[in-house]
Amino acid sequence: MPATRTNASPPILPPLAAAGLLLVLGVLGHEINLLNNGRTLAFALWLGVALGFVFQRARFCFFCHARDWFDRRDPRGLLAIILAIAVGLIGYTVVLGSWLPTPIAGRLPPDIHIGPVSWVLVVAGLAFGLGMVVSGSCISAHWYRLAEGSTASPFALLGTAIGFLIGFKTWNPLYASSVSDAPVVWLPAHLGYGGALALQLGVLGALAWLLWRHGKPPAKSSSPNPDPSATASATTAQSAASPRTLRSLWQHVFTGRWPYWTGGLAVGVIGFLAIVRMRPLGVTTTLGSTTRGFSSEHGWIPERLDGLDGFAGCATAPGAEWLTPHAVLLAGLIGGAFVAALLARQFKPRLPGRRDIVRGLLGGILLGWGAMTGLGCSIGTLLSGSMAGALSGWVFGAAMFLSVGIGLHVSRRGS
Repeated sequence: MPATRTNASPPILPPLAAAGLLLVLGVLGHEINLLNNGRTLAFALWLGVALGFVFQRARFCFFCHARDWFDRRDPRGLLAIILAIAVGLIGYTVVLGSWLPTPIAGRLPPDIHIGPVSWVLVVAGLAFGLGMVVSGSCISAHWYRLAEGSTASPFALLGTAIGFLIGFKTWNPLYASSVSDAPVVWLPAHLGYGGALALQLGVLGALAWLLWRHGKPPAKSSSPNPDPSATASATTAQSAASPRTLRSLWQHVFTGRWPYWTGGLAVGVIGFLAIVRMRPLGVTTTLGSTTRGFSSEHGWIPERLDGLDGFAGCATAPGAEWLTPHAVLLAGLIGGAFVAALLARQFKPRLPGRRDIVRGLLGGILLGWGAMTGLGCSIGTLLSGSMAGALSGWVFGAAMFLSVGIGLHVSRRGS
């Protein structure tokens, strides 16, 4: 309709904005590369850009993928997560095998996300899963949905910082009661690299078979989906069937949602590439460190957090600098997501309502407390931990998905 065309923004503006942002990222990467440790920082920036682009285009979200299964028995999202873990697990095994050829019990590879396993970790996973249900996303998805103009994500991230603060205040009693003497289990140290790889790939294969066996094929017609890029499947199929022109290729990459397996494969590759030049992936380190430093300056948290800095994971070092690989990676993730959303014309900001604010804050508090207490989130503890063969990653993930299933069931009955 003519009125619609009049109110629509000029179609050239989003691609121009994306090109301008890419130029800014390029200049930033060049300047960072000139600093001390600049190559690692530049690598982190562009790895973050790639991760944010993949997250946004593939709609890679732990909560959304789990919700698709629990609500519609659509297995594709969870299968993408399994693929990401499997690919990363193989890559981690190769890299860690070159660093530490003979895994020994009691000797852990440095900086790898291998945490203590106790009832505290289970509770952290349950809280994190419930936070995903309340806020509508995991922390990593809230970061990339800033680029789509999400009304809940800014408040969810603010709530996450509050949850971290609460987590710091409750850490010492939990550490004394259970975490201090909890086992830190690295599977290769007990089974060898080959045995740990075979066991974990076997578990992933069994889970994939069960999901495929009991899943329902998605309807060919469009189905309700709250994601802003829900038009993807039909558009992607149409693009794939069209002639291989430059226009169709553009539409296939930037308009339609990427196939689930593409997102899983890309996230898995990015996951193990991260440890080649920097620490494992994690998206809460910067937010947690900033919250810890600010809270400590104001006397809101204990001066001493017993044993916290001795554990690997999404560490929250006091007084951490902004120019760290994890901080730069996070900046790249947000930048890459904005580039993807602008090119797909999915940046649609709007004013938040009261419900967006409340669910964002409450869900974020649960996310932050779970991530701080579990030493990471769905990326840092589940994804990076399980890729490394850490039992803590598997335990956190099981508790998280159990909580999501229960939370969705309760919310359906209450609606």
